[in-house]
Amino acid sequence: MTALSTSIQSILTIVLIIALGYVLQRKGWFDDKFGGTISNLLMKVALPASIFISVLQRLTLSKLISLSSGLVYGFGGVILGYIIAFIMVKVLNVRPGRRGTFINMFVNANTIFIGLPLNLALFGDKAMAYFLVYYVVNTVSTWTLGAFLMANDDPTKVKGEGSSNFNWKKLLPPPLLGFLVALVFLLLRIPFVNVPQLSFAVNTLTYVGSLVTPLSLIYIGIVLAKAGLGSINFDRDTIFALIGRFVVAPALIVMLIMIGAHMGFGMPGLEAKTLIVQASAPGLAVLPILADQAHGDVKYATNVVTTSTVLFAVVVPIIMMLVSGM
Repeated sequence: MTALSTSIQSILTIVLIIALGYVLQRKGWFDDKFGGTISNLLMKVALPASIFISVLQRLTLSKLISLSSGLVYGFGGVILGYIIAFIMVKVLNVRPGRRGTFINMFVNANTIFIGLPLNLALFGDKAMAYFLVYYVVNTVSTWTLGAFLMANDDPTKVKGEGSSNFNWKKLLPPPLLGFLVALVFLLLRIPFVNVPQLSFAVNTLTYVGSLVTPLSLIYIGIVLAKAGLGSINFDRDTIFALIGRFVVAPALIVMLIMIGAHMGFGMPGLEAKTLIVQASAPGLAVLPILADQAHGDVKYATNVVTTSTVLFAVVVPIIMMLVSGM
């Protein structure tokens, strides 16, 4: 199966699960509280479990240390992405409730559900270690500054009384705690996933964590059903968010790799290709959930996730053509 075929199949899978949520909502299967229930379940239970078990299954301390040079490029691209996104928010005067989503679209990608199968199709298992570099960068970025910006982009509190209302719990959302606990296990070399006696715990966390993607996509379908398919549009904020995701993010990685090579800090061609492909993946499926948690513009978050996912079918051949010559 070709890389293009793999990516299109991944996109079709996402679209069909969104469609399922849309149809079931239209048929009246879900009451008004169901969306909020999904939101809480994902943020407080499923996502922490998913991130914790994914880190322990995919990473080891020695592997993380050996890939440290790639982490520099990855985090460099993320930092520059945040700076450009913040500037664009000011220049475009993006309204409260959309700002966190807009910035996250610029910086953070759907690495697991789309980025991983595409990377395997393009480069095979030999690139898995390089994929893990971007996975770590993306996870840290999403659940530190990314989640913090979403949580504080609450239009209902824009005119609050100041720092006295600040919720310090927003600095440590449950998904980030899941990642930090996993890092502690790695640093202390605590055995977990490979201990037969703990297989029941690993299986439990795996099953609970596997709820994240399907429930996030069903939630998007629910929002689309409530808003109507006519809510999908390419307004100014959506267009610039998509440019950030598909043009700015990969361009920053390319620029950093070229600067590093010029300074004598080159990286293997396969690693460079992997970082560029991952930086080009669509927006995070959980953005509407994060927007809902912060009383943000859920329709806008749903719109950018849906459009970026569908448009990725067009973006993939371009990416493949660009990286093939590296």
